[in-house]
Amino acid sequence: MALMITDECINCDVCEPECPNEAIFLGPEIYEINPDKCTECVGHFDEPQCVQVCPVACIPVNPQRLEGRDALMAKFRLLQQQTP
Repeated sequence: MALMITDECINCDVCEPECPNEAIFLGPEIYEINPDKCTECVGHFDEPQCVQVCPVACIPVNPQRLEGRDALMAKFRLLQQQTP
């Protein structure tokens, strides 16, 4: 499952630096999450760090990107191979 940021985002800037996969970026109006890079912190932490620090709870699971833990771990491994 990849996460997503809803329009309740207040652009507080706390989520972006917490993402170990650099999946979070500032979009045209609010922060967004690249679902191809989001592993919900699987491989890094026990819980998604962006969700932990978000003051307005605007980071739910993206219902269009449902992935199990095995798929998230596979994505984590692939991303690690691409990192120089």
